[in-house]
Amino acid sequence: MKLIVDNNILFSMMKPDSVASKMFAFLNSEFIAPSFILHEFNKYNNECLKKSGLSNKDFNKRKDEIFSRINFIEFNEYKEFIQEALEGLIDEDDAPYIALSLKIKAPVWSNDKDLKKQEKVTILST
Repeated sequence: MKLIVDNNILFSMMKPDSVASKMFAFLNSEFIAPSFILHEFNKYNNECLKKSGLSNKDFNKRKDEIFSRINFIEFNEYKEFIQEALEGLIDEDDAPYIALSLKIKAPVWSNDKDLKKQEKVTILST
């Protein structure tokens, strides 16, 4: 099963005792994310490190392990679906997840309440 991971799920995975982290370890899925998520992660890296409760070394090791299981897709691979994805969205920042979902026909793993309100693609939450 393919699953598109949003940024909040990715951040949650960094906390070893989180539900998202346990699900990520348990699921035998192909995890996919828009590549811009890497920029978002780097932007909030220090905050994520602090919330994870891990040492800097353990955090970086965990990040490498998680990132190695995610296939990051460049914008040009799903850009033709952006306009359709934007229609009816509350938060336009969610458009890449919807567009990527439309492109590869996979659900989005997200706990975002606004994202759950759209009806174009399936949203799975924890």
